[in-house]
Amino acid sequence: MTLTTTAAPTAVVFDLEPAAQRLARLVGGVPDARLGAPTPCAGFTVRDLLAHLCGLTAAFRAAARKQPHPEAEAGAAPQCPALPADWRHRLPRQLAELAESWHRQEAWDGTTAAGGTTLPAGVAAQIALDELVLHGWDLARATGQAFDCDKPSLQVVYALLAPEADNPARAPMFGPVVDVPYGSPFLDRVVGLGGRDPKWSPGV
Repeated sequence: MTLTTTAAPTAVVFDLEPAAQRLARLVGGVPDARLGAPTPCAGFTVRDLLAHLCGLTAAFRAAARKQPHPEAEAGAAPQCPALPADWRHRLPRQLAELAESWHRQEAWDGTTAAGGTTLPAGVAAQIALDELVLHGWDLARATGQAFDCDKPSLQVVYALLAPEADNPARAPMFGPVVDVPYGSPFLDRVVGLGGRDPKWSPGV
């Protein structure tokens, strides 16, 4: 998909490792019997979501390293690529490599390419963390696992999503904002800004 955002480049270097490690643990808790189950991502099964995660972790690892990636050459990543047979090993490895790649100062310098577009490296890092957090929540909900996100990661994602909430040109990747009740937990507010209903369950 093509990524667009009006968010200003972040001057703050943050750590993607907590979100990457959390997502790796969630991947390890996915039973084979749930691969065909629905997720909060409309039209995505757990299998589709895992395949998407395989692609995006490779893409944002390449973005951090300022390396070419097939999605950039094609203009956009495939919507639902096939899930690799080795996903249980590949995804945790790519998540660790993704986090490690963004530990390097040069990853944050200048611009990079992700999702078929060129953008400030700091914004690419924000989008990468947004993907890890929101899709981690998606995967947890779809597979009946607990999800508890660290506050620094939520703050970075909120800073990316909040300015887009009333933007008529809001990127399709975010989905329509879901209003949550006043006083809701910070996680629910971030999830709602990301186009998810905090009350979603596989039975809905």
